[in-house]
Amino acid sequence: MKKTLTLLLIVAVFLYQDVQACTSAIISGKITQDGRPLMWKQRDTGTEQNSVHYYKDGKYPFIGIVNSRAKNPTEVWMGTNSKGFSIMNTQSYNVVEPDGDEDMGPANGSIMRRALAVCATLEDFRTMLDTLTRPMMISANFGVIDANGAGGYFEVGHQGYVFYDVNDPKDAPCGYLARTNYSFSGKLHQGMGYVRFMTENAELMRVAGTKEITPEWIFTTLARSYKNDMLGIDLRSGDYNSPKTNGWFIDKDFIAREMTASSAVVQGVKKGEKASLTTMWTILGFPPASVVVPLWVEGAEKLPVQVVNDAKTSRSPLCDRVVTLKKSVFSFNQGGGTGSYFCWDKLYNQQGSGIMQKLAPVEKEIFSRAYPIITSWREKGDVNVKEMHAFYQNIDTYIADSYKELFAL
Repeated sequence: MKKTLTLLLIVAVFLYQDVQACTSAIISGKITQDGRPLMWKQRDTGTEQNSVHYYKDGKYPFIGIVNSRAKNPTEVWMGTNSKGFSIMNTQSYNVVEPDGDEDMGPANGSIMRRALAVCATLEDFRTMLDTLTRPMMISANFGVIDANGAGGYFEVGHQGYVFYDVNDPKDAPCGYLARTNYSFSGKLHQGMGYVRFMTENAELMRVAGTKEITPEWIFTTLARSYKNDMLGIDLRSGDYNSPKTNGWFIDKDFIAREMTASSAVVQGVKKGEKASLTTMWTILGFPPASVVVPLWVEGAEKLPVQVVNDAKTSRSPLCDRVVTLKKSVFSFNQGGGTGSYFCWDKLYNQQGSGIMQKLAPVEKEIFSRAYPIITSWREKGDVNVKEMHAFYQNIDTYIADSYKELFAL
């Protein structure tokens, strides 16, 4: 596999901004609102155009979030398969020592693609890791859940791994695990993402005993978070909007960042439910300028047009609209180093006319349309593909009409 990072790029990552950096969590069904486990990943990457791809060339069919520019993606960055096995990762920067111009984890994405194709359970993935040739060329925290209720993080380096179980009180005393861009088993105070971890951990700890956690809560509270717990600020407080300030801020250590290219929550199943009911709630592009689309592996030969790669543009229509809006927010580029400034007033303001505020009711409506259908499927014991495809068509139209009406896109 072609190496994508030189030593200079790695140094640049540490000095300036993450090239591959993500925020994530695995939440046991013991503390979620409906008793189903949740797995969340906020993907930060230099590849801003993301889409969803359906694979049927392995042992198990699956869907995954991929880079749109790839016509036949060999790397997947989060996904779920027909058995309910789901996987994601965050790049870890403290489990592997870089060797010269070595890419610290060149196999991360391809391993997840392979795992989705052949693994039915968490234990299958453990076996897969045990049999990989060393060095594994991996530097990642792999989050996994399956239809049996198992879940946890495999912190993986070139030579081995350490597993943390979300269902073990010793590993997850509050019923959840969170990871950013360092591993708990790695070198102390090295890696990245400590401030983002501080913020997400505080939010999860606050509600761990209240049964409030849902996919909607995760997207609202975590995926679009503009808190920085190190600085003790929350941009949504109003203290950072005009007329108190000029409405601009610097993109530094928020969970939602300019580099965020997708966010997704896999909602697993309860014991006895079919794996086909596993739902991947998917946001493509910069979450503050995007909306959620629920997806399933069953019937995935026909996915919503908004999330799949358009053959002519090599982009998904939703993500393309979102990137356009993001660029209007990160619009100050007068000289080197100024691209980190963003117009907070354009995203969120006192008048309620920010991009986030305009899109909040759109996303709420999507959840409102999806919940009755999913509830019906759970009661009947399986998904209904005909209903699913009708729902996809309905949501495709609703999203396209909403962006056209709100932003002329």
